[in-house]
This record gives sequence, C-alpha cells and structure tokens, in this order.
Amino acid sequence: MAREPVLIVDDNPQNLKLAKVILVAQGYEVKTAIDAEDALRILESFAPHLILMDLQLPRMDGLELTRRLKADPARREITIIALTAYAMKGDDAKAFAAGCDGYLSKPIDIDELPRVVADHLARRASREARR
Repeated sequence: MAREPVLIVDDNPQNLKLAKVILVAQGYEVKTAIDAEDALRILESFAPHLILMDLQLPRMDGLELTRRLKADPARREITIIALTAYAMKGDDAKAFAAGCDGYLSKPIDIDELPRVVADHLARRASREARR
C-alpha cells in the first residue's frame, strides 16, 4: 500500500529517524512528532492511516494520547501501534486497554517493523472495504 500516510510519535531522535527511514523505503508517506502536543498539531493537517506511538513521552504519555484519539470520532479509526523500550509484563495489556491496535517493543527490528505496519494497514483496508 504505497504512499499510505503514517505518523511516528517518539521523543527519541534516533528511533524517529530509524523508523522513518525504514517506512519511507517501503513507500509510506511519513511524518514525525517528538511528543503528544507535536502530534496533535500535525494531526490538524495530516490524516495518517497508522500511528506508531511511543508510550513513554514527556508530559502527556502515549497511552493518554491514544485514549484521546480513540475518543475522537474523527480519529478513532486510525490504527495505533504502541512502541515501548520498557516492555514489562502487562504493558501490552495497558496499551490495548488504552485503545492501541498493536504492540511492538524496542529496539526497533528493521525486518519486523515494516511487516507489522503492512499487516495492520492491510487489516484496516479490509475493514474499510467491508463498509
């Protein structure tokens, strides 16, 4: 699904750059945000099909941002995949409870990331086709 829009939200510049390089190489249109507030500003003019969401963000964490996006009728259909470097038992359950559609632990796996993104976007397309 070339040129599908993706937003990456991560306060770590290296993670942002790596994920962006991987996804741009796969043909996605990628924008990045360094925190929740930056993401909300970007979302005013960018409609991603998928968000890679770091859970450990300054000020408003990724779980709270996910809850807000899933509560917004205009944004609830965006697929959100949680990303975290602090993968502890139960973190995936917290992410899913907040509304995340998927969960990946860091460090970013350069083979797994594009596969997971493609799988989630294919599921999203399939849901939309059934409507």
